[in-house]
Amino acid sequence: MLNENFLKLSGSYLFAEISRRVKAFKADNPDAQVISLGIGDVTQPLCSAVTEALHKAVDEMAQQSTFRGYGPERGYEFLREAIVENDFRARGIDIDADEIFINDGAKSDTGNFQELFASDIRVAVTDPVYPVYVDSNVMSGRGGEPDALGRWTDITYLPCTATNGFVPELPQGHVDVVYLCYPNNPTGTTLTRGQLQLWVDYALSHDVLILYDAAYEAYIRTPDVPHSIFEIEGAQRCAVEFRSFSKTAGFTGVRCGYTVVPRQLTVRDSAGRRVQLNPLWNRRQTTKFNGTSYLSQRAAQAIYTPEGKSQVRATIDYYKENASLMREALTDMGMRVFGGTDAPYLWLQLPEGVSSWQFFDIMLNQANVVCTPGVGFGPSGEGFVRLTAFGRRESTTEALQRIKTQMTI
Repeated sequence: MLNENFLKLSGSYLFAEISRRVKAFKADNPDAQVISLGIGDVTQPLCSAVTEALHKAVDEMAQQSTFRGYGPERGYEFLREAIVENDFRARGIDIDADEIFINDGAKSDTGNFQELFASDIRVAVTDPVYPVYVDSNVMSGRGGEPDALGRWTDITYLPCTATNGFVPELPQGHVDVVYLCYPNNPTGTTLTRGQLQLWVDYALSHDVLILYDAAYEAYIRTPDVPHSIFEIEGAQRCAVEFRSFSKTAGFTGVRCGYTVVPRQLTVRDSAGRRVQLNPLWNRRQTTKFNGTSYLSQRAAQAIYTPEGKSQVRATIDYYKENASLMREALTDMGMRVFGGTDAPYLWLQLPEGVSSWQFFDIMLNQANVVCTPGVGFGPSGEGFVRLTAFGRRESTTEALQRIKTQMTI
């Protein structure tokens, strides 16, 4: 018998639907030069420190004396120690290497981590939200049924709108797990240290677990915006953090990231006893995951070298400059734009009465530019579209010019 929760999901994943529509448009318009400001894939090549590490690792795999087969499921110690030293100790955060779990990208672990929880827990998400958080819980039977607005009846939604500055309010009713993503995908907005402290205090006082997605922390430049939830007092007792090298170092094709599960973090069993999550996640990984490629881990280690840090920052600055150009140009066109300062995403508010899928079709047909409909991230995303700064500079500039001169709404 089928797990019928899969049948409750929409026919296709958001980005698969975008791809389908773009493919159909190109088939009907073979001469059109389509530029994507939609799906968040990177365009800049891997930096030289990374490619040199990859070549060296390949050579090692070609020699009997340095060949490696299965690696440790948590990840090689050389990478976990580099992460601890550079991403946490450098910020005054006391994280141990055995609290780091290397993965093949944050998407996998953000989707898989909910396997550790009882089937009847109450999950809360911000709205709009990265679809994986919701869909993976629906697959496990925690969603209930979709309502007329596209919300799931058994999931608590925390609306993030222009009215509240895209800052989610604390849940009013009981929840067990909250997903937070900051800098946020899709809105590109952030939480200050004080705002994140409120969430940690809430989680500690209500026995709530925070699953914190920090995939875009490398884009933060504002001093009062934390790079890690573990900068906040008490967070190691109530939070798991997910990180990715995809948008940091262009690893969307290399595949590597990591999850931090502090030893202090515990949850309850049915008898009310406190149980550590760290060994349970390790048990899950040793059963279902054979570890991230040695090549990918050596590549990731290279971004923590002095050369790697400099080269990666230059690439991030390139994308941030794209975002700045986009914000300025779209604002000059009279559009209201959020995000794009400490994140590679811009959240564009649409004219009254224009739906996000309508705007998607208008932009594609008139300007041959692809965006991401905001409603695909949840009901509160209606009336917005997401744009990304990951394009090549010349393509981004061309797309902005087309939007300015060819689009009429």
